[in-house]
Amino acid sequence: QVQLVESGGGLVQSGGSLRLSCAASGFPFEDMWMYWVRQTPGKELEWVSSISSSGGYVDYVDSVKGRFTISRDNSKNILYLLMDSLKSEDTAVYYCAKGRTGYGRGRGTQVTVSS
Repeated sequence: QVQLVESGGGLVQSGGSLRLSCAASGFPFEDMWMYWVRQTPGKELEWVSSISSSGGYVDYVDSVKGRFTISRDNSKNILYLLMDSLKSEDTAVYYCAKGRTGYGRGRGTQVTVSS
């Protein structure tokens, strides 16, 4: 059974940091590109970051470049998103996904940044 389980969200003050984790199972994680996407109420799902299967290629939406870092541990089947210098506009539910558009995403983890 394919499963993605996000964790690590919470309430943080503006300028703070959080590290999200996503535990993957049921598919060949080490062979797959992986993605983080996010969604705020009333808005469409937004792609945040991508990482290649080996971790050698990463990409970010412009609004988080220089602040967020995506990484992965293929030995543990875990995807990470380190978020620094958080802003109120980063408040959203964050999902890890198998596709850039959010395909196969998990249940998500809430990130709330207070100003």
